[in-house]
Amino acid sequence: MTGFNEPASTQTALLLLGRGTDSGSERGVDCPGELPAPSDPDLVERARAAKEALGGNVFILGHHYQRDEVIQFADVTGDSFKLAQQAAARPDAEYILFCGVHFMAESADILTGDHQQVILPDLAAGCSMADMATASQVEQCWEDLQRIGIAETTVPVTYMNSTAAIKGFVGREGGIVCTSSNAERALRWAYEQGEKVLFLPDQHLGRNTMVREMGYSLDDCVLYNPHKPNGGLTDEELRNAKIILWKGHCSVHGRFTLETVEEMRRIDPEVNILVHPECKHEVVQAADYVGSTEYIIKALEAAEPGSSWAIGTELNLVRRLANQFPDKKISFLDKTVCYCSTMNRIDLPHLVWALEELVAGRVPNTITVDPATAGYAREALDRMLALP
Repeated sequence: MTGFNEPASTQTALLLLGRGTDSGSERGVDCPGELPAPSDPDLVERARAAKEALGGNVFILGHHYQRDEVIQFADVTGDSFKLAQQAAARPDAEYILFCGVHFMAESADILTGDHQQVILPDLAAGCSMADMATASQVEQCWEDLQRIGIAETTVPVTYMNSTAAIKGFVGREGGIVCTSSNAERALRWAYEQGEKVLFLPDQHLGRNTMVREMGYSLDDCVLYNPHKPNGGLTDEELRNAKIILWKGHCSVHGRFTLETVEEMRRIDPEVNILVHPECKHEVVQAADYVGSTEYIIKALEAAEPGSSWAIGTELNLVRRLANQFPDKKISFLDKTVCYCSTMNRIDLPHLVWALEELVAGRVPNTITVDPATAGYAREALDRMLALP
């Protein structure tokens, strides 16, 4: 069905997985470099040998959305912020090898010491959501808010899934970073500082938190499109809004639909729908449970044996959870294969290449944030860390 060598029980559990294709799915890009062949049967042993040779000098971080072939070599697995924190907690490791995407490696560089070097095995591993808010676009938005006299009462809040430049802007303007776990706390903090919020770059997390968790209405939210003059909004709409949402989204979580939720309930009336808050508002409203990646993992750990779950998040994680909890029926909430294509650029050949480069005394693909940007970004991150 999927091309994976899954046990029959797991194939049954992954109910809707891979039944179709989507020509509009996000694509990765070519990445130059001499890499081991993906079919090389010695890759696992080469990775083990290189990691052993490096010892405590290297610390490997693996995001939950990574392939299993990469996760097996991670010293720590987690979401983006947890991994950045873990990197900062290992000052003895000279090299932080981050198996994630570019903005995550930037955050690790901001939080780690000057003596440490953060490495991204493939520089093409980016994030389409983070790329939807550039520094120049956000500066233009801020100028729009200044022109109509509301910037001084607006607090910028950026999701962790944003570039260092955006985190730096937010820190400079007195704002805060949030994760999908603490978005509500961050927004409540922001409203203690000002009258309205500019929320970057994921419209869905901002909207879902405001409406579902904080009791605001959809009318309190406006959507700023950086590709249109004044964001495509009137001055009055900007003045009246409680939150100005940036027109950005996750290319994976944005694919889940209300129609698929309804189809899953027809197939299995007992199913529990569990989705990430980066999903569209109508999907979140129709779900039974909504939460971050860590929340999703803990919910399935605590679920009753025999219970049925349809999960709206990245496919690598759903597959891993289905294998981890074979006593539960775990389905994927989409009809088509839905990997994060840029996250999946970090594969075993790239990991082996990066490790063997370090063994050879060469440091590849270092991620460095300039000191000024890093300083402001650290202010925004520290405000988040200080949340109650």
